[in-house]
Amino acid sequence: MPDLLAHLAGLGADEVVLVDGGSTDGSREMLDAEGASWISAPAERARQMNAGVAHTSSGILLFLHADTRLPAGGIDAVRAAMLDDAVAGGRFDVRLSGNRPVFQLIGFMINLRSRLTKISTGDQAIFVCRRAFDAVGGFPDLPLMEDVEISKRLKQVGEIVCLRQRVSTSSRRWEEHGVWCTVWLMWQLRLRYWLGASAAELKSRYVDQGRP
Repeated sequence: MPDLLAHLAGLGADEVVLVDGGSTDGSREMLDAEGASWISAPAERARQMNAGVAHTSSGILLFLHADTRLPAGGIDAVRAAMLDDAVAGGRFDVRLSGNRPVFQLIGFMINLRSRLTKISTGDQAIFVCRRAFDAVGGFPDLPLMEDVEISKRLKQVGEIVCLRQRVSTSSRRWEEHGVWCTVWLMWQLRLRYWLGASAAELKSRYVDQGRP
């Protein structure tokens, strides 16, 4: 937690809103001990991110997962990208924190898929202008795939920027549950979603297979 707070303090953002989703691991106490300002919201990413937006007045919104770190100059890169009024939002390229070569391959494939489809994942630090965010109704109230769904909607209201700068995100999920098992699960979930499966059904499958 101190590492995250130090990272956020050094970003140069105009506003930072920390949103806790009902954690029981001592995160709230650590935030209080560090003197950080935070809010609480229901424990689903879409609801937490929408709650964060409601507590900020910024015209540019960037959503950063707790285990993701922006590159140096990342905030300035977002500001520069959003100078174009035609741009609704965008995301960064991503790299996984693990040192194994397979993690480089996974990051490459995520970035390539995203660049071709203009669909972003939450690990890529999605950013969006507030006007476009409001136009699509914010993050849809889904227990899973909220990042995919808002990406689809944002494509309808403006251009999507794919920044080459890379954010770093934790490879813990792949390391704990097996690289190829996790990759296979993610592809299955995406395919089933595109074929019409509900987000609630997919979330149940996600949890049943031992994912957080």
